[in-house]
Amino acid sequence: MNLKPLGDRIVVRREEAEEKTSGGIVLPDSAKNKPQRGTVLAVGTGKMLKDGTRRPLQVRKGDKVLFTSWAGDEFKGRVTGQEVLLMREEDVLAVVDA
Repeated sequence: MNLKPLGDRIVVRREEAEEKTSGGIVLPDSAKNKPQRGTVLAVGTGKMLKDGTRRPLQVRKGDKVLFTSWAGDEFKGRVTGQEVLLMREEDVLAVVDA
């Protein structure tokens, strides 16, 4: 899938959900929580300000980020079947250094 986000939007691939709990119980798909972490795949050109200039985004391609649970809209690629999130930069809570 080749998505080019516009403005202050970013494309994020969500991390895989945990298969087991810390106690070793295997979780069925219906019980898994969707992770709120992911990797930035693409970024837009920046937020348009009132004076007509663009403010560059604070996140970059390849950053690992934490985001809100309601962030973005999910899309699935036709060819790869890979799910990605398209969200605004303001939905990102933090960039993870690791």
